[in-house]
Order: sequence, then C-alpha cells, then structure tokens
Amino acid sequence: MATIVLAEDEQDIRDLLVFLLEMEGHQVVAVPDGRQAVQAVQQTKPDLVILDVRMPFMDGYEACRVLKADAETKDIPIIFLSARGQESEIQTGLELGAEKYIVKPFSPDEFLREIAPYVNTQS
Repeated sequence: MATIVLAEDEQDIRDLLVFLLEMEGHQVVAVPDGRQAVQAVQQTKPDLVILDVRMPFMDGYEACRVLKADAETKDIPIIFLSARGQESEIQTGLELGAEKYIVKPFSPDEFLREIAPYVNTQS
C-alpha cells in the first residue's frame, strides 16, 4: 500500500481517481489545487504525487518546482495528468523532474498501469 497525494481540480476526475487508487489498497490525500498539494506533500511525505497541470492558485508545474526544490520532498516521484498533450508541455513536465506525464483522457487500466512502478515497490 502506498500513500498518494492527488491534486486534481475537476471533482469528477478526482473522485474517480481516488476510487481507483483506494480499490488498489492505497491511501489517498486528494486536494483541488496545487497550493494544497504542496502543503499535503510536506505534511504526509507520500510515496507518490499525482498533479493535474492546470489548477487554480498554483498549477502543477509550479507545485512540482516547489516540491523538487525542497530537500525533504525532492525525491518523491511526481506524475503529471493533463488534457494538454503537446510535446512541449510533456517536455516541460519531464524537465521539471516528473517521472511521467499521462495525457487525458485515459482508461482506468492505463492509469493504474502507468503508476504501478511507483506504488508497488512499497512494503
């Protein structure tokens, strides 16, 4: 079981992802924006962070920058979710230190397969 911080501003998508992750046995801290994501990561030190790119208050890219600049959170894997799949956007996410960039829409099976290497290595 992994602890995962999930930041997604769209309630329906957030609820679906929480459901999928909890069905897999993971503990999920779900928040609606990047600023709350940074706070949740700093408080819980999760095994994985999943960030939507476009969110209010602080976008996913900025949240990633903050987390990667903090010695206590810089090694936590980050996966971006975005409806924007342009190569430049994906490249930006990866250059900021994300492990993966998942483009919406995606199937539940695809999502779980993409995050599996980051959550199944936990004890």
